Amino acid sequence: MRAIARPIRILPPELRDQIAAGEVVERPASVLKELLENSLDAGADDLLIHLEDGGQTLISVQDNGRGIGGEELELAVTRHATSKIHSLPELLRVSSYGFRGEALSSVASVSSLRVTSAVAGQEAAFIELLHGRILARGPAALRGGTLVEVRDLFANVPARLKFLKSNATELKRSQDILWRLALASLPAGFVLSSGGRELGRLLPNESLPERLARIWPSQVCAALRPLQGEKDGIRVSGLLSLPSSTQPRADRLWFYVNGRPAADRLLLKVCREAYKGRILSREYPQALLFLELDPEEVDVNVHPAKSEVRFRDERAVFGAVLRAMESALGRESVAVPEYFPPLHVSSSAGPGYSAPEAAPRELTARPPGFWGQADKDPLSVSLRAPRPERSVPDDFWTAENLREEPAAFSIAPVEPLGARDMPQDAESRPDFPSASGLAYLGQIAGTYLALMRDEQLILLDQHAVHERILARRLERDAGRNEARLLALPLELPLHRAEAERLQELWAELSGLGFSLSSPRPDLLLVKAAPSLLPAGEAREFLREALAGKKEEGEGLSPLLTLMACRGAIKAGQRLDRAEALNLIRQWLETEDRDYCPHGRPAALLLGRRELEKMFKRKT
Repeated sequence: MRAIARPIRILPPELRDQIAAGEVVERPASVLKELLENSLDAGADDLLIHLEDGGQTLISVQDNGRGIGGEELELAVTRHATSKIHSLPELLRVSSYGFRGEALSSVASVSSLRVTSAVAGQEAAFIELLHGRILARGPAALRGGTLVEVRDLFANVPARLKFLKSNATELKRSQDILWRLALASLPAGFVLSSGGRELGRLLPNESLPERLARIWPSQVCAALRPLQGEKDGIRVSGLLSLPSSTQPRADRLWFYVNGRPAADRLLLKVCREAYKGRILSREYPQALLFLELDPEEVDVNVHPAKSEVRFRDERAVFGAVLRAMESALGRESVAVPEYFPPLHVSSSAGPGYSAPEAAPRELTARPPGFWGQADKDPLSVSLRAPRPERSVPDDFWTAENLREEPAAFSIAPVEPLGARDMPQDAESRPDFPSASGLAYLGQIAGTYLALMRDEQLILLDQHAVHERILARRLERDAGRNEARLLALPLELPLHRAEAERLQELWAELSGLGFSLSSPRPDLLLVKAAPSLLPAGEAREFLREALAGKKEEGEGLSPLLTLMACRGAIKAGQRLDRAEALNLIRQWLETEDRDYCPHGRPAALLLGRRELEKMFKRKT
């Protein structure tokens, strides 16, 4: 950067406002966040949100809160003017979402802003601003509460518009902000609309599982279990996924500190530690984690958008959260409690429904009915497994070994194994290939294939082996996957989140061999599926893909890896000798065969030394 040789001057007010707006107003979602927080701080329990063009053209939030008096409207759009704190001690124990007093002023400086509000027993009033300048003010017609309308965001800052994504992406980010706030504000009801249609309705006074079931797909919610714990004055509660339910991204790890949504690296680190040894390194669980502690022990004033926090005693927080999570993950239960009952959404409730008057908001207490069935113990399953110490070396098998007795095998296309692919004389062969010294011993526990060579025992995981075979085939035949017409089309009811995901994946799913149609937003029809997926597996594959459970694999499309996983032979599936021999033969012809696409070992080698150590013959 070049040196600046200019005198020091005080910035003009317009430039100061735009710099401040840049810290608070990044995109439509950040504007919506500030408006929703103001409504919730005002005690609103009925909020109507409307967006146009992803929020760039219009962001409208109407609530039934306490309202703003006409004489205070100009102060409300002035920087550093607030009713939420008046002293340093209040700042140190802040119990509201907002407290800086700059949100409306910052929004007004980069948009056309109109605020209409009414306090009970007083006449409603409005104020209108354009790029920070007051255009008009006066009486208005409004029954109660506040209506804020933000139009033409960043119209006076064209450079900022270049950083916005598509309308669909910006709308999704706004939805995420709304859902996160709504999960911490269960007494309140929310209605979101855009483009003349309703996108979501959250009813007031729902329990946490009921509300979450309207936001996350049912497959994800079904794997969640509650956790609760308290240590050193730090209360931890929330919902936690079983180790068997993971995804390749951390976008469903939602953290709340004293009721405030927060992105915190410490809490993410605790989650990784709690699941260590239970999930793969590239997988993430799903969790809603609520922390409640003394407000003086946490600093919420470290980020202009109030999206980050800092703990005074990070060690205590880490220990309390880790203890609660490990307790939930390590506890066993015979009965699985039903935390997510079937969801029935009434379409008769209109935008003007009346909810009970909300008490002043208390961030450090959970509202009644928060858990729904909080008296039941959390359930979790521990899937700790010993890590293999050795895998089969790259040069263990050579091409020469594989070709010494070609008559022992028939090399079939890499596809789900069937009797038609098996060599007819394989049952009569005691070993294969006998000249190489490699012998097939049999199947163990319906999952592992045992082989022997000289003084070494080799164990293959049949699911991992077949996954690797199918993954390589899918990678090789990308875009040319065979499709199979279904006798009866599969019907898949769609959750709102699944319908959104379907639009993102439509082209990729079609390329994999699916023939899809969607006669209405909440229904998907599948007329054809990839040939390697039976109808039942095709259904489960689509469910997992639409729920966001995409499997990561090195160099592979996540959907290809997920398809290979779904199409592969399962653990516990019995194979006769001919099927096992054919599977092994195909695997030996596959590149990078020692690991499955997820990175788990497909083969383990136990030599004489390892066996002697296991039997304690040698140390």
